[in-house]
Amino acid sequence: MKITMTDAGKVPVRAGSFGLFFEDINYSLDGGLYAQMLENRNFEAKDVCGDKDNFTVTPDGKYAWSVFPAEDAAAIKVKDDRPLFVENPHYLRIEAKKAGAGIVNKAYDGVYCKAGMRYKLSFWMRSYDYRAPVFAGVYAGGEKIFEVKAKPRADGKWHKYEFGVRTGKSCERAQFRFTLSAAGTLHVDWFSLMPEDAVLGIFRRDLAEMLRELKPGFLRFPGGCIVEGNTLANRYLWKNSVGQTERRRHNWSRWAVHGACEENGFRTDFSHYGQTLGVGYYEYFLLSEYLGAKPLPVLSVGIACQYMSSEVVPLGDPALETYIQEALDLVEFARGGKDTVWGRVRIEMGHPEPFALEYLGIGNEQWEADGNEFYKRFELFERRIHEKYPDIRIIGTAGPTVDSPSHKSAWEWTRKNLEENPDFVYACDEHFYVPPKWLYDNADVYDGYPRKGLVYAGEYAAHVMEAGAGRMNAPESNVWEGALAEAAFMTGMERNADVVVMKSYAPLLARLGYTQWSPDLIWFDGKSAYGSASYYVQKLYSLYTGDVSYKVRTDAPRTYASATSRDDLTFVKVVNAGEETLTADIEADFNFGELLRIVRMQGELTDYNTMEEPAKLAPAEIAPSAPATVELPPRSFQVLVFRR
Repeated sequence: MKITMTDAGKVPVRAGSFGLFFEDINYSLDGGLYAQMLENRNFEAKDVCGDKDNFTVTPDGKYAWSVFPAEDAAAIKVKDDRPLFVENPHYLRIEAKKAGAGIVNKAYDGVYCKAGMRYKLSFWMRSYDYRAPVFAGVYAGGEKIFEVKAKPRADGKWHKYEFGVRTGKSCERAQFRFTLSAAGTLHVDWFSLMPEDAVLGIFRRDLAEMLRELKPGFLRFPGGCIVEGNTLANRYLWKNSVGQTERRRHNWSRWAVHGACEENGFRTDFSHYGQTLGVGYYEYFLLSEYLGAKPLPVLSVGIACQYMSSEVVPLGDPALETYIQEALDLVEFARGGKDTVWGRVRIEMGHPEPFALEYLGIGNEQWEADGNEFYKRFELFERRIHEKYPDIRIIGTAGPTVDSPSHKSAWEWTRKNLEENPDFVYACDEHFYVPPKWLYDNADVYDGYPRKGLVYAGEYAAHVMEAGAGRMNAPESNVWEGALAEAAFMTGMERNADVVVMKSYAPLLARLGYTQWSPDLIWFDGKSAYGSASYYVQKLYSLYTGDVSYKVRTDAPRTYASATSRDDLTFVKVVNAGEETLTADIEADFNFGELLRIVRMQGELTDYNTMEEPAKLAPAEIAPSAPATVELPPRSFQVLVFRR
């Protein structure tokens, strides 16, 4: 067979077109990328149940905490009088009935510590008459991993206690414990346990480094459906996510009720899933800088999640001005000087230089329906934003589906506006979670897209339903069958780099046992993390991409290819989705050099990575045997690197 490249019709590849979409789903932030190790550390948890337009939210401050060593050893009560912080007013009253009594924290599936690692432990206490020491630490069975001692001040005031500790040994699924050395009563709040190696003092290092290895050009955040909210009241309010961490008001998550139905009493195992906002917009901007990625924040347009709510702010309602102002103020927060209200907030938080904000997402995956007048409200947002910030590149949306009437309508509306105003949107966000067959059948779909209107493939993944896609907690859904189809489809994205100018797989992260959506790019627990087969496919596309994309064709069925070049290197990506080994001759009407490297992924369609076999499906270096001929094993994806 032949893979033929042609210089005619080549198109530029825009720098930074590969990116990341971070959504706070699957406990990917609290319990994940946020390095905080304790759960419900400020006693603000909420228990949420219900269905569309009918949600019940009940404070449950004791969640993740229990009495130690036995239920009758102490009495605990959540209180809110004379709080430490009014924004998060709840704290815990502990009445120890004997020495050694106290509380323990569930910490998701327990505390993981590494031998020799330093950790930062802190908590707040208030005592009126208790003076005996208290002890806090991590314990594994009968072993003490570390322990600190503090003596309360019996003055009726809140005081913070901070410690740096080093562990002598490793532990898994251990217990965080806080105990009193004598009978008595104390108030406690805002526990914190953080590894000292956290990136920027915020982000879990192994996860942050795995993201950085992808070399993303942009980072879209914080969602996703949480931007919209199950109700408008619980949408993501970026202004609540900046400033002092302890004053960021706890919010319940849209994913707490994902999968709630009559069969489970409208309550899921994740009914306490919430957002502490220990990572907020400021930290997302910092993460973007760490990753070397352009920030792409996404904001609400006054429409709650259309799958979970019918709530909407009418177009003529003065309340909609609040949503518009949130967008304008966010740009000021990122780029404003000390003479601006929100720029001063950023500066006081520790970042005197502006953040490099270029993109702004308006709405997540809304669509015109049920009189919500989405098109008109988007036009209003666009006009107001560009009046004040004409250089901002606005990202639009084509809704949550492809091959649908709403998708077609959204593109017709977008292109009509682009004819009248070329700056209406920079790109339109498409989402598609589809079977592998759809990806193969549509690998050339962008060949026929009009060149008026750029595409941001903002959320996509192959869903192999037989392998568990769509279920909760299904790492087995990340099979090679899906990743191989994604690789094939992405050849079409790359060949049409003049149209598909941004792309990001979704979802990004998933904590094992705490997952509402499968498949996902990276899986982790409290100790370790591994990349799925899709992670490595994405990585190969990100790392081996040039700045010019060529037209490419193959002459064998079930083969897919794309090619780009940079300086003296040419990168050819090729998928053999068939069951037979093929021998491919690479040819072109330009000098692309000789084969220098082969990076190959292959496996059985049902293979997938696990914590025990994290690299079962991973790239491997293959030595070339000819200057322009290569073997294509069945069910394989490879990158061929040529040098002139």
